[in-house]
Amino acid sequence: MKTNPYAVVDQTAFPLITVTFTGERGTNASFKSYLKELDDCYFAQQKLAIVFDATNAVVPKISHQILQAQWLKENITLMEDYCLGTAYVIPNKTMRWVLKMILLLQKQPVPFEIFSTYKDAQVWTWSQIQNN
Repeated sequence: MKTNPYAVVDQTAFPLITVTFTGERGTNASFKSYLKELDDCYFAQQKLAIVFDATNAVVPKISHQILQAQWLKENITLMEDYCLGTAYVIPNKTMRWVLKMILLLQKQPVPFEIFSTYKDAQVWTWSQIQNN
Protein backbone atom coordinates (compact mmCIF):
# COMPACT_ATOMS: atom_id res chain seq x y z
CA MET A 1 0.00 0.00 0.00
CA LYS A 2 1.48 3.34 -1.06
CA THR A 3 1.40 6.05 1.58
CA ASN A 4 1.07 9.74 0.85
CA PRO A 5 4.32 11.67 1.16
CA TYR A 6 5.23 13.35 4.42
CA ALA A 7 6.80 16.19 2.43
CA VAL A 8 7.24 17.23 -1.18
CA VAL A 9 10.72 18.40 -2.16
CA ASP A 10 10.59 20.72 -5.18
CA GLN A 11 13.88 21.51 -6.94
CA THR A 12 12.35 23.10 -10.07
CA ALA A 13 13.47 26.63 -9.04
CA PHE A 14 17.01 25.48 -8.11
CA PRO A 15 19.04 26.92 -6.38
CA LEU A 16 15.89 27.69 -4.35
CA ILE A 17 14.44 24.44 -3.07
CA THR A 18 11.02 24.28 -1.45
CA VAL A 19 10.10 21.52 0.98
CA THR A 20 6.35 21.50 1.62
CA PHE A 21 5.03 19.40 4.46
CA THR A 22 1.78 17.84 3.29
CA GLY A 23 -0.08 17.54 6.59
CA GLU A 24 0.22 13.75 6.50
CA ARG A 25 1.31 12.00 9.68
CA GLY A 26 4.78 10.68 9.01
CA THR A 27 5.30 6.95 8.92
CA ASN A 28 8.83 5.64 9.40
CA ALA A 29 8.97 4.95 5.65
CA SER A 30 7.59 8.34 4.55
CA PHE A 31 9.85 10.22 6.98
CA LYS A 32 12.95 8.34 5.80
CA SER A 33 11.90 9.02 2.20
CA TYR A 34 11.71 12.75 3.01
CA LEU A 35 15.22 12.67 4.53
CA LYS A 36 16.51 10.82 1.44
CA GLU A 37 15.02 13.55 -0.77
CA LEU A 38 16.83 16.14 1.37
CA ASP A 39 20.06 14.21 0.74
CA ASP A 40 19.32 14.32 -3.00
CA CYS A 41 19.19 18.14 -2.91
CA TYR A 42 22.94 18.12 -2.32
CA PHE A 43 23.76 15.58 -5.04
CA ALA A 44 24.99 18.23 -7.54
CA GLN A 45 27.19 19.80 -4.83
CA GLN A 46 26.10 23.31 -5.83
CA LYS A 47 25.11 26.27 -3.67
CA LEU A 48 21.44 26.25 -2.70
CA ALA A 49 18.93 27.60 -0.20
CA ILE A 50 15.85 25.89 1.18
CA VAL A 51 12.39 27.03 2.25
CA PHE A 52 10.68 24.55 4.57
CA ASP A 53 6.95 25.31 4.37
CA ALA A 54 5.40 23.87 7.52
CA THR A 55 2.07 25.70 7.09
CA ASN A 56 0.18 22.38 6.92
CA ALA A 57 2.62 20.27 8.94
CA VAL A 58 1.50 18.08 11.78
CA VAL A 59 3.69 17.62 14.84
CA PRO A 60 6.17 14.86 14.03
CA LYS A 61 6.65 11.94 16.39
CA ILE A 62 9.51 12.35 18.85
CA SER A 63 11.37 9.57 17.03
CA HIS A 64 11.10 11.57 13.79
CA GLN A 65 12.25 14.77 15.53
CA ILE A 66 15.32 12.82 16.69
CA LEU A 67 15.89 11.47 13.15
CA GLN A 68 15.70 15.04 11.81
CA ALA A 69 18.27 16.21 14.38
CA GLN A 70 20.52 13.25 13.49
CA TRP A 71 20.22 14.16 9.79
CA LEU A 72 21.35 17.71 10.61
CA LYS A 73 24.28 16.37 12.64
CA GLU A 74 25.36 13.91 9.93
CA ASN A 75 25.17 16.57 7.21
CA ILE A 76 26.77 19.58 8.94
CA THR A 77 29.73 19.76 6.54
CA LEU A 78 27.55 19.31 3.47
CA MET A 79 25.22 22.08 4.62
CA GLU A 80 28.08 24.41 5.56
CA ASP A 81 29.65 23.88 2.13
CA TYR A 82 26.52 24.25 -0.02
CA CYS A 83 23.50 25.63 1.89
CA LEU A 84 23.34 29.44 1.89
CA GLY A 85 20.38 29.57 4.24
CA THR A 86 17.22 27.91 5.43
CA ALA A 87 13.87 29.63 5.85
CA TYR A 88 11.05 28.06 7.82
CA VAL A 89 7.42 29.01 7.17
CA ILE A 90 5.76 28.23 10.48
CA PRO A 91 2.64 30.27 11.24
CA ASN A 92 1.71 28.09 14.22
CA LYS A 93 3.25 28.37 17.71
CA THR A 94 3.22 24.61 18.37
CA MET A 95 5.26 23.87 15.27
CA ARG A 96 7.69 26.69 16.14
CA TRP A 97 8.19 24.96 19.49
CA VAL A 98 8.86 21.64 17.69
CA LEU A 99 11.51 23.32 15.53
CA LYS A 100 13.14 24.77 18.64
CA MET A 101 13.25 21.28 20.18
CA ILE A 102 14.90 19.82 17.06
CA LEU A 103 17.43 22.66 17.04
CA LEU A 104 18.16 22.04 20.73
CA LEU A 105 19.05 18.45 19.82
CA GLN A 106 21.24 19.66 16.95
CA LYS A 107 22.14 23.27 16.17
CA GLN A 108 21.33 24.51 12.65
CA PRO A 109 24.74 24.86 10.91
CA VAL A 110 23.69 27.57 8.42
CA PRO A 111 21.86 30.92 8.67
CA PHE A 112 18.12 30.51 9.16
CA GLU A 113 15.00 32.56 9.79
CA ILE A 114 11.42 31.72 10.73
CA PHE A 115 8.55 33.40 8.87
CA SER A 116 4.77 33.43 9.01
CA THR A 117 4.30 33.55 5.22
CA TYR A 118 5.86 31.73 2.28
CA LYS A 119 6.35 35.01 0.40
CA ASP A 120 8.51 36.49 3.20
CA ALA A 121 10.52 33.26 3.42
CA GLN A 122 11.05 33.22 -0.34
CA VAL A 123 12.25 36.86 -0.39
CA TRP A 124 14.75 36.18 2.41
CA THR A 125 15.98 32.96 0.80
CA TRP A 126 16.56 34.57 -2.61
CA SER A 127 18.49 37.37 -0.87
CA GLN A 128 20.73 34.69 0.72
CA ILE A 129 21.38 33.25 -2.74
CA GLN A 130 22.06 36.62 -4.39
CA ASN A 131 24.36 37.86 -1.62
CA ASN A 132 26.65 34.84 -1.82
